[in-house]
Amino acid sequence: MLNSWLLLLISASLLAGLMTVTWRLSLRHDNFSFVDVTWSLSFAPVAILYAAGGSGWPLRRLVIGFLIVAWSLRLGIHLWRRVARHHPEEDPRYRVLREEWKGPGLARSFLFFFLAQALLVWLLTLPVFLIAQNGSPALHPLELAGLVVWAIALLGEALADRQLEQFKEATRGDKLAVCQRGLWRYSRHPNYFFQSLLWWGLFLMALPVPWGWTAILAPLAMLFFLLKVTGIPLTEQLSVEKRGDRYREYQRTTSPFIPLPPRKAANES
Repeated sequence: MLNSWLLLLISASLLAGLMTVTWRLSLRHDNFSFVDVTWSLSFAPVAILYAAGGSGWPLRRLVIGFLIVAWSLRLGIHLWRRVARHHPEEDPRYRVLREEWKGPGLARSFLFFFLAQALLVWLLTLPVFLIAQNGSPALHPLELAGLVVWAIALLGEALADRQLEQFKEATRGDKLAVCQRGLWRYSRHPNYFFQSLLWWGLFLMALPVPWGWTAILAPLAMLFFLLKVTGIPLTEQLSVEKRGDRYREYQRTTSPFIPLPPRKAANES
């Protein structure tokens, strides 16, 4: 088993290296959307590192490694298909950042942004690191609860992605169409909600470990990025600019994050 601090140092170096390579690739192809693919796929090697190098119960390490790798590959493949389908067109979020950071320092600004994504992944995998150190040869009730939350979140995120993909295929000719099918009827960002929920599940699984409460940094970091940085704020801004009043009505009737029953439309009595 590797020393705990060494594991954390290796994972940080690995993530920084992956994001730096992705940054150079993005500059070469003039498309910063590649960061989304690397971000999602980078969880897999870190999870494997923690599962292989941890000192905890082998079965627990195997399970947590499998869960993270399965989620990472599903999301990474989904995003790779989306980026490949639109390349060389860039995700609108990064076009907005280009405009904000335009000038001679653009490349450097994006490098810092990519490295911030590496830091986020490192923080988000801290619960995995802690869980992999748990030597108890039995699952704690909190771990079982966390597994249930994780499973619900994984299925919910995959379903939301699939429903949006099907909607876009069905309405390809209508650029103003707003998806309000399935989970998107109850939340404007159900994919983000379930992605956040994944890390609350991991937090529950990490709680039985000494210092496991520090794993709360992961779901809080995820919430911050989704609610305040590049998740909902930029997506909402771009959606209003593109779809105008259609999206404003969707904003009025539909919860921004947590799935809730929709409010009545303005033309309903």
